[in-house]
Amino acid sequence: MIKKLILLLLLCGGIAKSSLAQQAFTTTFDVEKQYIKIPVKNGATKRNVEIKLNNEKLRWFNVELADANPDWYAYLYVGDWKGSKLTLTVDALPADSKAFSPVQQAEQNTEERDYKEPLRAQFHFSPLRGWVNDPNGLVYYKGEYHLFFQHNPYGVNWGNMHWGHAVSKDLVHWKQLDEALYPDNFGTMFSGGAVVDVDNTSGLGTAKDKPMVLFYTAAEKAWEQGLAYSLDGRTFTKLPNTILDKITDGNRDPKVIWHEPSKHWVMVLYVTEPDNLHTMHFFTSTDMKSWTFTSKIVGGRGDDRYMHECPEFFELAVDGDSKNKKWILTGADSQYAIGTFDGKTFTPEEERLFSQHGRDYYAAQTFSNEPKGRRVEIGWWRTHTNQGNNSFNQSMSVPMEIKLKKTAKGLRLVRIPVKELQVLRNKSTKIKKKNISAETANVLSGLSSETAEIQLVLKPNDSKKIQLVVRGLAINYDVAKQELEIDKVKAHAPLIDGKLDLHLFVDRTGVEVFAAKGETYMPVNYNLKAENLSYELRAEGGSATLESLEFYTLKSIW
Repeated sequence: MIKKLILLLLLCGGIAKSSLAQQAFTTTFDVEKQYIKIPVKNGATKRNVEIKLNNEKLRWFNVELADANPDWYAYLYVGDWKGSKLTLTVDALPADSKAFSPVQQAEQNTEERDYKEPLRAQFHFSPLRGWVNDPNGLVYYKGEYHLFFQHNPYGVNWGNMHWGHAVSKDLVHWKQLDEALYPDNFGTMFSGGAVVDVDNTSGLGTAKDKPMVLFYTAAEKAWEQGLAYSLDGRTFTKLPNTILDKITDGNRDPKVIWHEPSKHWVMVLYVTEPDNLHTMHFFTSTDMKSWTFTSKIVGGRGDDRYMHECPEFFELAVDGDSKNKKWILTGADSQYAIGTFDGKTFTPEEERLFSQHGRDYYAAQTFSNEPKGRRVEIGWWRTHTNQGNNSFNQSMSVPMEIKLKKTAKGLRLVRIPVKELQVLRNKSTKIKKKNISAETANVLSGLSSETAEIQLVLKPNDSKKIQLVVRGLAINYDVAKQELEIDKVKAHAPLIDGKLDLHLFVDRTGVEVFAAKGETYMPVNYNLKAENLSYELRAEGGSATLESLEFYTLKSIW
């Protein structure tokens, strides 16, 4: 009896071991439709997948592959090879996996739940599926704003860096397109910028079609800078060779501008030097393909992330005076320097200034070739959307115009939400001048909305604290300190002519606050409770005068 039991256990163990056995998997399939569907299970073991045509690798990536019952499907565009026979290989799969048995195909990149998810921000851009981080290559081209972005199409966490792509006519409503840049033999596609080569200095366009030119880092392998171009804003061709050799491991994020007085292109590149020193290197070129080093700016070291990653470089008029301009150089955390630039060397006059005071706002970039001559910025906003079986993660900020103003502290950047956002306004409520205190009734008691835009001007008088409660999230203003506090995030917000000026945008995943006429920008990521749609306004420790308040419910961009 004991021997039979041992034999039974051994057999069961063998069966269990067999069901868990991993083996390489290969299948071939005829490309009949535009996309193949990749089944994803959030949190599953990552598998390496390759797609080949006649033994030539076309696409490769890792993915948390679902052996059965996927949380969602990633869509891989294969329309360029319709009618061909492709080979799909996975490095290891359980013997009983149904991941690609068979390979599923689809003509359209659509799923029933697209843009209907509970944590989907309603007017902040987020990817259809997958992970998003840095905005890349913001540019206006042939009647459209182009938003490229760091994208992992196959998972809700960072990895497999591609350049995703979306377009808009109005900076508000975005249509996501297929990937613009895929990883290649030089590496994955890290961040960079884009320009329109109006004079075709690169020779990549024609008299009729001026090229849109993308600059990116081929990362994690070569650490060289690459160039791709497009004549239609939809299809992109990479040069066969990179345009700038590796300086150090981790050099990345090329930002390119045209310097009109010098009649040449300027590239600013983040370079990590020995002992983890953060620097920005400047290069010049007349054809975009050959670059000459001219100068560098030294930032912080290690955890002192001044001038760390994702450079942005532009010129602004002081208070709109075209005869008085200054150059602005920023890093990924939005710390910036103000100075002068002669086409080769940037000379800082003020450094280590902060232009945003929120939480998890990073790698902001501005549009080149903006048709109205504005300096419009969008940043990566790290929202808390990686939950459950969600098929997307992270988002962008609202677009905002950056200006350079004289303030009590000197020259400073200010941010103003772009006027195009007003198209989202739906029902409006205006509240006229009235006194408020802890004892008065809530003047916002009749308001209820999941999304909102709020503009208010308030005179604190003898009150000690002003509190605006947005769907359960308290926005506190300490009058004596002239300080805003939201979910333990604090920022100085000066009174202007003795008045508190606030402009807020409320979405499912947090609030963006513009205070003191744009001197203070405070994005705070916070998942608001779906059941709480209420708003409150109160003054504590005294009375205050509400000069004006405008409240708008907002429509979804989806």
